[in-house]
Amino acid sequence: MDVYISIDMEGVAGIATLDQIWRGGTGYPRAQHLMTGEANAAIEGAFAAGAERVLINDSHGTMDNLIAEDLDPRARMILGSPKAQCMAHGLGPQHAVALFVGYHAAAGKPGVLSHTFSGNFTSVKLGGRHVTEAEVIALLAAQHGVPIGLVTGDNHVCSVAEEAFPGVVTAQVKSAEGWAAADTMHPSLARDLIREKAALAVANATSLRALPMPEELVLEVGFQLPLAAEFATSVPGAERLDLLTVRCTAADPDTLMDLINLWYSVAAHAAANHLPNTGKR
Repeated sequence: MDVYISIDMEGVAGIATLDQIWRGGTGYPRAQHLMTGEANAAIEGAFAAGAERVLINDSHGTMDNLIAEDLDPRARMILGSPKAQCMAHGLGPQHAVALFVGYHAAAGKPGVLSHTFSGNFTSVKLGGRHVTEAEVIALLAAQHGVPIGLVTGDNHVCSVAEEAFPGVVTAQVKSAEGWAAADTMHPSLARDLIREKAALAVANATSLRALPMPEELVLEVGFQLPLAAEFATSVPGAERLDLLTVRCTAADPDTLMDLINLWYSVAAHAAANHLPNTGKR
């Protein structure tokens, strides 16, 4: 059995602040260790339940956060960015189940460090509904017939997962006390819980079903800056709904991910070129 793991950082136990999740922050090296510990717990649980191969995709930020030499050597790892399928890169029909570790709530919704793909997006909707990264990545899994077996993170993302993914196992390792504040389990206890729940998800993989594909994939993104929305409307078929909101229909999940990746870059470019008004020169 092949098992796929996508691991993010914001939903890891012991992590709550921007200083921890941004490269260069004083808390970032500690966060790398915490993330790698939860990765190993999921890998160990998968192998304990009968996995023959495990592929783990580093899915946070620059996507090179896991400490490679500390990772369970039985697993293969994908790291670095950009990657065409982003947080689902490497996921294919050979995988029996996908596990999402360290995930978080959606942009504009309560949760620890909540966002959807970019801090420059104020909202991301599919079919008019706010979505988490987990829900988008689950569609990329669904096109290969791969179900979602496990989601770990805070109380908010676990609640979303339990509604969105039939039969999913969740591991709530912390509760949101604010956007950058959490009531968290001790990392060692969180790893024990993830190891147990990953094993349960893999053991139950044959009873799970992939998500049904929506009839339409209508993406609607709210940008922080009007300049980003202007750039985003250059995509063929894109429609500007108001000063900050752009909508576009994707033909399939891969195209949806392409569109999100493109608008992510557009929003970052706009932010980098946005200067405060300093008056006449």
